[in-house]
Amino acid sequence: MKNFVLIGAAGYIAPRHMKAIKETGNRLVAALDKHDAVGVIDSYFPDADFFVEFERLDRHVEKLKRMNHERRVNYVSIASPNYLHDAHIRFALRVGADAICEKPLVLNPWNVDALKEMENETDRKIAAILQLRLHPSIVALRKRIENAPSSTKVDVDLTYVTSRGKWYLVSWKGDVSKSGGIATNIGIHFFDMLQWIFGRVQTSNVHLYRPDKAAGYLELEKARVRWFLSLDRDDLPASSRENNRSTYRSVTVNGEEVEFSGGFTDLHTLSYQEILDGNGFGLEEARPSIEMVFDIRNAKETSIKGDYHPFLKTVLR
Repeated sequence: MKNFVLIGAAGYIAPRHMKAIKETGNRLVAALDKHDAVGVIDSYFPDADFFVEFERLDRHVEKLKRMNHERRVNYVSIASPNYLHDAHIRFALRVGADAICEKPLVLNPWNVDALKEMENETDRKIAAILQLRLHPSIVALRKRIENAPSSTKVDVDLTYVTSRGKWYLVSWKGDVSKSGGIATNIGIHFFDMLQWIFGRVQTSNVHLYRPDKAAGYLELEKARVRWFLSLDRDDLPASSRENNRSTYRSVTVNGEEVEFSGGFTDLHTLSYQEILDGNGFGLEEARPSIEMVFDIRNAKETSIKGDYHPFLKTVLR
């Protein structure tokens, strides 16, 4: 049984981390969040210590380490706001634990290099939660692409509309310096999936970049990709609005839909098991998507011509 600390215990994704720790037969010994609405912990680890101040957690974990206590921390799971991931990963390594971190691992590519140095210095490991790589439909698609002729390029449309209220842009998620913006915060799993399946970026054009929506075109080694991301309910297809659905997620390859809407709730547990077995996704595996979204948010919008996502016709009319 390994001992875990969870940073960001009050967030939306935190229960999936608690569930994963529980289902892999391990123990949450402490949790941190500046917000104290964390009663969900009782469903998983009611004996876990809880802190609302990082400094007190730091002192507690250091004490366990120096005492060589049975609750000494082996892993720190990080589900805090994006801009804090770097510091919290460093904390994990400093106290002698491995880090398991939500997307994005860091906001800037050079942060990967700095963490690589610290990983080597401490002989600890950093793993990113890139759960789409474990989804059966995505794994099957990758195998299909790998078996296709090397000169073949497919046409891909990625569309992700997840409607959010006014609170989103007021929160840290709406601050680009803290979240990395829309492509980073809601898109990085998809961009990681795309490069994992279809290869590295050859060309990247950004046709639209706003706080609540973005669109562009990617030329990858094995694909031509039109992508569209949005937080705006008005961008939902009519079929979604008519059925009171707040989210629309679609990936098509040569016009054929890739069905991967189900099975998400168990992917964190599978990710944890892979990490515990020594098969997690490390810094170098996370790097390409970090570079992709960094380039997207720092790109200048290009004229909308040639290949562009069809949703732009509605957005810009």
